Amino acid sequence: VSLEAGLSQPFHMEQLNSAPAADTVAQQSLPIAQEAPLPDPKTCSAGEYLEYFLFPVLLPGMAELLHRAKKAKCFERKRTRFIACDFLTEWLYNRNPKRKDESFTEFFAIPFVKEWLKDHPRPALPLSLRLSEEAASTVIQSFWRGYRVRCNSEIQELRQWQRQLREARNITKIVEEFWAKQEAK
Repeated sequence: VSLEAGLSQPFHMEQLNSAPAADTVAQQSLPIAQEAPLPDPKTCSAGEYLEYFLFPVLLPGMAELLHRAKKAKCFERKRTRFIACDFLTEWLYNRNPKRKDESFTEFFAIPFVKEWLKDHPRPALPLSLRLSEEAASTVIQSFWRGYRVRCNSEIQELRQWQRQLREARNITKIVEEFWAKQEAK
């Protein structure tokens, strides 16, 4: 994708798909800043700023984002727990040259993210996104087995008998009397 005719080497999307890792994409496809002196970031045009300062940082992150999204099966499902903006924020924060000697920081441990989430808390993820595929299949299968058992005529007869027994004996009153006797002792 070429933004302007001023880009020294156009970036092609095929390079993202064929490259084994995002770092090799950056090395293969992005213009090398050593070929020409860098323009002044405060006085250069928008196209030059994008080419020399933004794309060399952002494009490898976007390539890694696509690889992670593929691993998270984002292209196969309508909803996933993978949040692309969170991943890109974490990736850019940890690859900031000013932090080169610091250890990896998780997304929720980044200081400005912590501060933002204090004022704007996120709702909890729905259970469907928190469960793994195996756990979700176990829940579904156990529900289905229980449903099939409850459909059995003998089980329905037993449940109806228990319901009638509870109503006839007034079980709540019996339980209250039992606990009253226990407390009196």
